[in-house]
Amino acid sequence: MTTTSIQPKQEIVLTGDRTTGKLHLGHYVGSLKSRVQLQQQYETYIMLADVQALTTHFHNPGLLSQSVRQVALDYLSVGIDPECATIFVQSMVPEIAELTIFYSMFVTVSSLRHNPTVKHEAQERGYEDLYYGFLGYPVSQAADITFCKASLVPAGEDQIPHIEQTRKIVRRFNELYAPVLVEPQILVGERLDGLDGDSKMSKSLGNAICLDASTEDVQTQIRRAKTDPGRIHKTDPGHPEVCTIYGYHCIFRKEGSAEIRENCMKGTIGCAACKAMITEAIEDVLEPIRERRELYKYRPKDIDDMLMAGTAKARKVARQTMKEVREAMGMNYFPLTSEQ
Repeated sequence: MTTTSIQPKQEIVLTGDRTTGKLHLGHYVGSLKSRVQLQQQYETYIMLADVQALTTHFHNPGLLSQSVRQVALDYLSVGIDPECATIFVQSMVPEIAELTIFYSMFVTVSSLRHNPTVKHEAQERGYEDLYYGFLGYPVSQAADITFCKASLVPAGEDQIPHIEQTRKIVRRFNELYAPVLVEPQILVGERLDGLDGDSKMSKSLGNAICLDASTEDVQTQIRRAKTDPGRIHKTDPGHPEVCTIYGYHCIFRKEGSAEIRENCMKGTIGCAACKAMITEAIEDVLEPIRERRELYKYRPKDIDDMLMAGTAKARKVARQTMKEVREAMGMNYFPLTSEQ
């Protein structure tokens, strides 16, 4: 699977998040930060993936409905500009579901079962008997990416298998029918471990610092974060490679991380001081996010207007893609009333 870096040329970007609750710092370093940069250079589509949220939260539709606007507010807070990026709701672009069905006709169940990200999440959630929607998540994601002919997808490294599946679907479709679809590349963001140090930062695992966390919340969560379990006293030599907080230094304090590593290994800096420094660095990231949030949080109509406009634009693009897909497949038997 090839990855790519940001290049100053016109491309279409597609990215998004499942609407299962607030976004957190893991989302920020993994993808959101890249989106803010990309939106100035590329045509950018950002999707509120409420349909894909159903793969694990179908029993709680109220959460999804609430989270659509919550995640939209997170987007605006980190600096996504609706004048530059098209923010839309997945379920309100039915052509994406139509594409998903077409793609599913030539994707094998075996390939989905062997997808390492699907296998890992199923194991993490204790799923023994997989639901059809959960297993077919990568096919749905392929439809998300290809409806707007995106060529670049900013995402975390756990999404690499999904993007590779999309590339295979694109190649297969273009070979079977006509070269209509675009094969995407992934722009891999950084991975941020959770506060427990056991896995990546995740809403469902409860080990995350949310983007709307207060200063007091950040301080409390960092104080509780897992460090080197073998280091008992301040002067004990540490092992930075097993310390969650050192990993945060490598992301939020890159220039100072080498010094932290050296002092930790020598036992000349304690965990409390190390945590205080990273708390300050995280606060530097979150403070402008909090300020932008205050500008939007009491303007729900503006958020709804933004979502309606973005969804209308995404649907227009999706209709054109579906027209080309149907023509390629020979399934354009007659014009529908709405197309006349």
